[in-house]
Amino acid sequence: MAKHDKDATFVGDSRISAKRIPNIAPSYSDYPGKSEPFYPNFLLKEWMVAAVCLVGFLVLTVSHPSPLTDKANPNDTSFVPLPDWYFLFLYQLLKAPWASGDWVVLGTVVLPGVAFTALLLAPWLDASKERRPHKRPIATSIMMLSLVSIFYLTWAAMDEHNKQHPSNHGGGSAGGAPAAAPSEKANPDFKAGELWTAQQSCKGCHGVNMEGVAAPNLQKVGSRLSVDEIAKVIKDGRGAMPPGMFQGSDEDLKKLAEYLASLK
Repeated sequence: MAKHDKDATFVGDSRISAKRIPNIAPSYSDYPGKSEPFYPNFLLKEWMVAAVCLVGFLVLTVSHPSPLTDKANPNDTSFVPLPDWYFLFLYQLLKAPWASGDWVVLGTVVLPGVAFTALLLAPWLDASKERRPHKRPIATSIMMLSLVSIFYLTWAAMDEHNKQHPSNHGGGSAGGAPAAAPSEKANPDFKAGELWTAQQSCKGCHGVNMEGVAAPNLQKVGSRLSVDEIAKVIKDGRGAMPPGMFQGSDEDLKKLAEYLASLK
């Protein structure tokens, strides 16, 4: 019978070392500046950075309060609702003919559902070990296309909104003229002329003395718009103000426009 080695145990045809050496990590002193223990060294640094960022964020929120719009006014028909900026690209997407109308389900459910599902499954759909973008053309191309599309649709939505509703963009209204600045208040001593008091449809929104009710103050509209611009707004409408509100002849329209343009 063969003599057994003290440091070895025979199991069939395999030889396993009987002397077990514990799995001890090498000393970090052997790699100066290249490695460190996760706890507490690395974790402490992460906590310190997170604390600084949190304090900075809190300071910003206290020193610069979130801007709020005017209080909700059910009588203000000039307000045009608009989604928050991070939903603008979806809002603009729904304006496409193939994502609205009879195809609205495609724009509201199918396309966003496919996009977000693909985002969730991305680690399994692309299991490449390459980390360089040019070595992963498909994933890189899809990501760049998504980013460009989101940025473009967000810009397009805001640009189109500002062009179609310039009064809302500048704090104005649907009354046919840009609204007065928030600091500009109606003059309580102002008395409208007979040309204005005869316009029942206009007084309902702009007030008996043009002080502004559901529409802006027009007591100084002449300082902002010319005669032709005022006449065009009265005739064609602007913003939430529909066309055809003025009931009268072209001569009456011209007289009213000239009167409003004289208010400076």
